Amino acid sequence: MAQAASAPSNVPEGEGLKPILTYISAAWDTLTRSMTECVSVVDPKIKVAPVLYLPAEVAEPAAVYKLAADCNVRVEHLPVQIHRLGEIDTGKIQPHGLLYLPDKYVVPGGRFNEMYGWDSYFIIRGLLRAGRIDLARGMVDNFFFEIEHYGAMLNANRTYYLTRSQPPFVSSMFVDVYRAMQQAHQTDGTADKAWLERAYADLEKDYGMWTRDPHLAGQTRLSRYYDFGEGPPAEAVQDETGFYRKVAQYFFLHPAQADDYVVEANPGTNQAVAGSPYSLQVCDVPLTMARAECEKAKPFKLSADYYKGDRSMRESGFDVSFRFGPFGAATHRYVPVCLNSLLYKTEKDLEQISLWLGHPEDAKKWNQRAEARKSLITRYLWNQKQGLFFDYNFQTSQMSNYQYASTFYPLWAGLATQEQAKAVADNLKIFDRPGGLPMSTYETGAQWDLPYGWGNIEMLAIDGLRRYGFNADADRVSYEFLSTVAENFHRDGIIKEKYNVVTKSSEAHVELGYEMNVVGFGWTNAAFLELLHGLPKEMVERLEKDQNQPPPTSK
Repeated sequence: MAQAASAPSNVPEGEGLKPILTYISAAWDTLTRSMTECVSVVDPKIKVAPVLYLPAEVAEPAAVYKLAADCNVRVEHLPVQIHRLGEIDTGKIQPHGLLYLPDKYVVPGGRFNEMYGWDSYFIIRGLLRAGRIDLARGMVDNFFFEIEHYGAMLNANRTYYLTRSQPPFVSSMFVDVYRAMQQAHQTDGTADKAWLERAYADLEKDYGMWTRDPHLAGQTRLSRYYDFGEGPPAEAVQDETGFYRKVAQYFFLHPAQADDYVVEANPGTNQAVAGSPYSLQVCDVPLTMARAECEKAKPFKLSADYYKGDRSMRESGFDVSFRFGPFGAATHRYVPVCLNSLLYKTEKDLEQISLWLGHPEDAKKWNQRAEARKSLITRYLWNQKQGLFFDYNFQTSQMSNYQYASTFYPLWAGLATQEQAKAVADNLKIFDRPGGLPMSTYETGAQWDLPYGWGNIEMLAIDGLRRYGFNADADRVSYEFLSTVAENFHRDGIIKEKYNVVTKSSEAHVELGYEMNVVGFGWTNAAFLELLHGLPKEMVERLEKDQNQPPPTSK
């Protein structure tokens, strides 16, 4: 099996899984940030002097004075109080900076040096498995702070993310932490009730954003991803060099797929577009030796509608994939399986919180909403013939045929019927590769497609398979992914954000989006702990034995 060449490993031989577990244990502290540490303010994506922004209505905490003095950080208040996402024009917040959070949090790593929305759910799962309940609870409280002061759970706590959220995992974070506290007997009646009441109010507010326009998907009564901002996002322009030029070139050369994503950039006209103009010279090379004829280059731009789809794709977390059309340009036109499964889970979690609070009528309301959503998901997103869940384009009234790992979300959320779950499990072979499950069956050059597998989605898929009793499949996929991470760690001594599950390599050749494979890495660390915990003893022993062999080398 081909593996990337690398420097000799520093991982001790003959110690099994001990080195990787030690690495993960230490990483929780290495990746922890707070408003008292200089490293927290640094933004690898945008190279500007560090600025920390407080909500307009929040007084400057004492810890911030120290941060400003010790780290040469400018401290500002946001210009207005924010009640809902999209209320503030982020382009007018200059320079961009970090948004204040009161508690410590764990970042993914590398260029992702802030608290991310959906990353944090998986990170919290890892923290709970490691017994770090207090740190996990602090992160949940940070999300409540975001909902209360920034309008919603944010993509991450930077000012340029004030236009979008991320997949809504906050209720799952809260329920998991609350149950872990109960199991650890870290409970107090009065304090528990106050936290439950805060959770209910904030989760209901965040849920409300997804269930009203513009996050409603046409007449389906289901929801979509939708970024409130316009034009190219600041972090992509500065950190994903050449990405939008590649997009523009693709649509120019594939006009049948361009829809209204490319428009001519006429000088002197006021067009509803943003971003840089591009030009492309197209030459027709005949079979003779005659001189090739070239069309005169015309300037063109990506349209406002393209950027709306691009931003919405980033809200989905799956940036970049061709799942919602080329480059995710039509994301805002789709009813996604993942989002609506998560909203079903939120409704079920709010039902449970209502019962914990002793409010049976509220619990009944949330149960009815969950059942209604389950019915609509089956109506719009379930393909009985193929035995998979697919996204639905509500503008064309057509179900997608793009085979994607989001098909496992309904199993994870518990909304699939046993018959649906069996059909999905029977189709596992469509996705299964030597190193785990790739995101899709299509190799597009994008990191959220074939051949890449991601720890967070491996976790969701395996949780879903176990939930419906498909433990042999779950064990096999777990072992495939665990062995991939372990083998690469054994050779390189690091854990990364994604893996090529076809070659079982950590070497990434991403062509679209950011091109590096980030080291850290929060949700991969968590996935390793969680999947290892669920593996049968004999398979853990086999994995241990494998790691006592010499590390793989290039062939």
